[in-house]
Amino acid sequence: MNRLATLAAALLLAMPAFAHELVVGDLMIIHPHIPQPAASAMAAGGFMAITNQGTEPDRLIGVTSDIAARSELHESRVDANGMGSMTPVEALEIPPGGTVNLEHGGYHIMFMGLKAPLTEGQMVKGALIFEKAGRVEIEFMVDTPGEGGHGHSAASD
Repeated sequence: MNRLATLAAALLLAMPAFAHELVVGDLMIIHPHIPQPAASAMAAGGFMAITNQGTEPDRLIGVTSDIAARSELHESRVDANGMGSMTPVEALEIPPGGTVNLEHGGYHIMFMGLKAPLTEGQMVKGALIFEKAGRVEIEFMVDTPGEGGHGHSAASD
């Protein structure tokens, strides 16, 4: 039995860590990632979950990264007629004791004017800017391409 437990532990340690998180003050940033866009993409979406373990709200007011000419907070919506839209947002409140998900079809980060192709497994530096927590340096993991991504090829622009 002891050998089996040792083998299981060794296998778990050998597996790559697909999710990563960072705790800064009262905020926990869970798996910041970018689904790999097409090599010719001019834009990509950034996603994560942010949990506020404190007793006061904080607000995500900006994002920066050297991978793109511009990085912005956006919200995707679908209206009653089924028409989708995506608009920039000034800030995103992270309520005390709550979690906000940046995900496909909702709030997310847009990286526009990508400077180079992104490859699966790559770690990309960036920073989230919070009203109270300030600037938080993070790394986005480039994940397997996912459905509903924001990659646009140069040919479709």
